[in-house]
Amino acid sequence: MRTNPDPPSPAAPSNAGDARPGPGATCSDAEARPTGHRPQGLLARALRPFYAAYSLTLLFALILLASLLALLLPTLAWRRRSTRFLARSWLWLVGLRLSVHGLERLPTGSCVLVANHSSYLDGVVMKASLPPRFSFVIKREASTTPVLGLLLRRIGSEFVDRHSHGGRQRDGRRVMKRAAQGHSLVFFPEGTFDSLVGLKRFQIGAFVAAARGAVPLVPSVIHGARRLLPNRTLVPLPGHLSLEILPALSSAGRQPTELRDEARSLILARLEEPDLATPAASPNPAN
Repeated sequence: MRTNPDPPSPAAPSNAGDARPGPGATCSDAEARPTGHRPQGLLARALRPFYAAYSLTLLFALILLASLLALLLPTLAWRRRSTRFLARSWLWLVGLRLSVHGLERLPTGSCVLVANHSSYLDGVVMKASLPPRFSFVIKREASTTPVLGLLLRRIGSEFVDRHSHGGRQRDGRRVMKRAAQGHSLVFFPEGTFDSLVGLKRFQIGAFVAAARGAVPLVPSVIHGARRLLPNRTLVPLPGHLSLEILPALSSAGRQPTELRDEARSLILARLEEPDLATPAASPNPAN
């Protein structure tokens, strides 16, 4: 994993094939354009099933190892460090090269970090990139997933009920209390992802936690995950991933909606994907 202090500026499109996907485009639409990262040729296609078996077997083996270590290691810090090492190892061993830009922008104290969400790779990227002090805010359904749920609980993840109003309020109060107590939290405020390319509306919870906890809010952008592991796929393509950490926003005296709108604008400006929160970006159900 490479750490670079200065992120590359997003390149301006040089022709129609380089332009960002239009509103309503799906991930498969975007991938129809040449990207230079997808393996080409008969040999690559012939080797693809072997790569798939290798990457999935390795993933399951490392999840089992991480869960075993999470059970045996006595401190939360050790459990988080071991999981981070194994996340980095899996990315490297399956040909996913990760670079992190702006890590020095993370506040030394507690903070709330928010990022775009487009792939199952996003959680691995965050775990491999961030210091062990960060806790992940995750949908409660993940806590019951065999083996993985155990691992997530043992590394101190915060689970939030998305379906019950009472559960959302109860879990939201607990997460806000964590932020106020000095914990650093990671949110994916879109809440979910699908095949539609673009940035969805942001839910308010992360920004309420930052404002009420009076901690900095750190916007960040994950690049490449949607292309390398699209929705409804299990096997990634080898290639380059990056995490870009943007300057922190002060939450002092600010409303959660203010923080949400500013953070989302900053992420959208760096993401080079359509804005799905605007009426023009919403696909027409009649089409």
